[in-house]
Amino acid sequence: MMLTAKDWLEKIRALPLARRVRIMNVCGGHERSITMAGLRGALPQNVELIPGPGCPVCVCPEEDVYHAIQLALHAGVILVAFGDMLRVPVNAPKAEPRSLEQAKASGADIRPVSSPQEAVRIARENPGRQVVFFVAGFETTTAPVAAMLLEGIPDNLFLLLSCRLTWPAVAMLLESEKPGFDALIAPGHVATVMGPEEWSFVVEQHAIPAAVAGFSPVSLLAAIYSVLRQLLEDECFLDNCYPEVVRPGGNRSAQAQLAQAMHVTDANWRGIGIIPASGFALAMRFEQHDARKQFGGFEVEGRKRVGEMPPGCDCARVVLGKIYPNECKLFGTACTPRTPVGPCMVSDEGACRIWRASGVKVPSTTA
Repeated sequence: MMLTAKDWLEKIRALPLARRVRIMNVCGGHERSITMAGLRGALPQNVELIPGPGCPVCVCPEEDVYHAIQLALHAGVILVAFGDMLRVPVNAPKAEPRSLEQAKASGADIRPVSSPQEAVRIARENPGRQVVFFVAGFETTTAPVAAMLLEGIPDNLFLLLSCRLTWPAVAMLLESEKPGFDALIAPGHVATVMGPEEWSFVVEQHAIPAAVAGFSPVSLLAAIYSVLRQLLEDECFLDNCYPEVVRPGGNRSAQAQLAQAMHVTDANWRGIGIIPASGFALAMRFEQHDARKQFGGFEVEGRKRVGEMPPGCDCARVVLGKIYPNECKLFGTACTPRTPVGPCMVSDEGACRIWRASGVKVPSTTA
């Protein structure tokens, strides 16, 4: 018999937890499901769910957004990007456009898209124009972009790539002096593409319980119960609580396409810094479509510095699970979904945006 969310909650409440347990949920989609379903309020008080670094919009380097703005304003290109990226703010003087949305209002040809195929269509419909696809995302976004490249794209389409792998940020946290969490809920969609085995290092190298979860309350609560049981029984393993979608080995076809179209490189994460082997770059065979090489004059080297958040913005610490969104001094006052100061208030996967939109009140507890 399939257990319901109520059944899993009862099983969790029956566990003899003697201390506070901090569980990090990596994925922004998980955070949205947890918050919208009110799971924090339903769980025992000593079970703490911490939002993690699983928002690609939040960690997209400030200099990449700035580069995209400059291309759109000064290179005469059509700039296309996923909708959330249009509202991400950069650290620019108030007299200048501080987002792609503001650059569009200033006359730049910027168009939101929802898929790589839309970018291809726009390029084909505008053969006399250069089209730059500014794409930020994790493995689930990067795989379709790789497939798009391998299928063949128009000569006038270029990519400004700002894609990241998910697991290296978690590895960085675990290798720090104080990881700040006792168990991990791994992202289901990433595991669908890359395979659940990608998260085995959490258990094998750090002896921390881990479970892959989907996005329903049932799957999330099953994963929470699993890691709590693992802690109580002192037996860590990687559990798959999303078996209807996540399979051993992942999607081999998508992995092969990523390997052919991309290579892994060190990459900057906004407000965090360089994380080794955490980013995707175009393979040599596609260099002619690399916007950085074709429009290099619009990239500003001086912007490449660690900690690119606006003054007073604590998005970096939110992404790293060091504080809750409502512990940022700007949360809900200067920084709102309508007037975002930091990137975590922009995306539907950003913890600040999720918390503000839901109106859930969580007691402030500094990590």
